[in-house]
Amino acid sequence: MDRERRSLLTAKEAAQYLRVSLLTLSKIEKEGDLVPFRTPGGHRRYSIEMLNAYLENSRENRRRCGPTLA
Repeated sequence: MDRERRSLLTAKEAAQYLRVSLLTLSKIEKEGDLVPFRTPGGHRRYSIEMLNAYLENSRENRRRCGPTLA
């Protein structure tokens, strides 16, 4: 359990890991694509596994939708 706690990232660290802003991270959560753990104080925590699953899911969705033209 202690090892698991050390592997949890803060919102700032998770945003850096995903290479998005904190605002974008919040939007991803509101869309239901990420559901962070909450500390007793209400702070958000993210596991690396959770973030990697989000990234993989995002890649799969992009592959299915194909390239978009601007």
